[in-house]
Amino acid sequence: MQNLKNAFISGIGELKPQLHTESTTLDLLAQSAALAIQDAGITKKDIDGLLVTAPSEDTGFMWPAQAAEYLQIFPHHLDMVELGGASAVGAVARAALLVASGICRHCLCLSGGVWDSQVFNTREGKTAVMSQAEIDYELPVGPMGFNSGYALVARRHMYEFGTKPEQLAKIAVDQRKSALLNPDALYNSKELTIEEVMSSRVIVDPIHLLEIVRPCSGAAAVIVSQTEEAGDRPRVPVFILGMGEACTHNSIIYAPTLTTSPVKMAAKRAFAMAGVTPDDIDLLSLYDCYPITVLISIEDAGFCPKGMGGDFVQSQDLSYMGKLPCNTHGGQLCCGQASYAGGMSHLTEAVRQLRGEAGLRQISNNRLAFVNGNGGVFSTECSMILGRK
Repeated sequence: MQNLKNAFISGIGELKPQLHTESTTLDLLAQSAALAIQDAGITKKDIDGLLVTAPSEDTGFMWPAQAAEYLQIFPHHLDMVELGGASAVGAVARAALLVASGICRHCLCLSGGVWDSQVFNTREGKTAVMSQAEIDYELPVGPMGFNSGYALVARRHMYEFGTKPEQLAKIAVDQRKSALLNPDALYNSKELTIEEVMSSRVIVDPIHLLEIVRPCSGAAAVIVSQTEEAGDRPRVPVFILGMGEACTHNSIIYAPTLTTSPVKMAAKRAFAMAGVTPDDIDLLSLYDCYPITVLISIEDAGFCPKGMGGDFVQSQDLSYMGKLPCNTHGGQLCCGQASYAGGMSHLTEAVRQLRGEAGLRQISNNRLAFVNGNGGVFSTECSMILGRK
């Protein structure tokens, strides 16, 4: 099994999510890269690896080279990671492997872009991001982007395990508590109640408007460096202790089950590599395009038995004040999903918490974090264990 002890996260940079911007994707990526380089205490010349997630614009040809040219860096290794919402965690995982193997010394991972409001909202937009199976079997019955797929998952979970709508709503409510202390969150001005979530408009039964992620524009960057550099860096080093990936399908049509996700396999591999268990984890940072995504990830990663996720989230305070906080930046539901791959915000928040830099929402137990990125409708999963000494 690959040993990641030689890789750590040395720098992070993140832009405040925006509903409207005049910037281009490359502008946003460059701004976040500059913040991460400064945070790591290195210079642009030190960057010798570049991993970028897929662009939001229709300019993906040789995208890593476009980004490198724009940034005026000259990497030894560069690549594009396209795993949907699992791309950000997947990029950092690949950077860790590059650094651990000695190919790169400082690997820059970039995610984000300008949100195109037409994606998923028009037939042309849906077709552009669908596989042929989805075009043939889903599009004719009028799917509403990913809302349809996750509505099927949520309804099936309710049917199989008796999960209640108010239990799912509570996930969004708890994350809003944390978002209130995040000045960069899109929704941080007022508390949210379960009643408000339940009374918001039903978009695709049983999913309500306030249970759907808010796409926006933004960008974030993470720098993975060789461990021998850790003593010379200005920030508390955050180590990548374990990682795991899994994929069972692309289109939900081919999903072997709707209520058990590839998180189960990805998390198992990450925990095994790190040599820890779910009982050791102090912080959850879970991709949260919908509350059902969080609930199933909690089950499949082993934080509660399968089918007990509803009772678990109902009994736990998932905000920064709870015993097992989840998405202390507010998650994508309250902070915003930057472009296609907003999962980088889960990594940056975990790093802030482990460093002790989360401000008023700082948790007291902050030694180990479990991070998960989710692509498609529980299609591709990337799990990671982060820790500090």
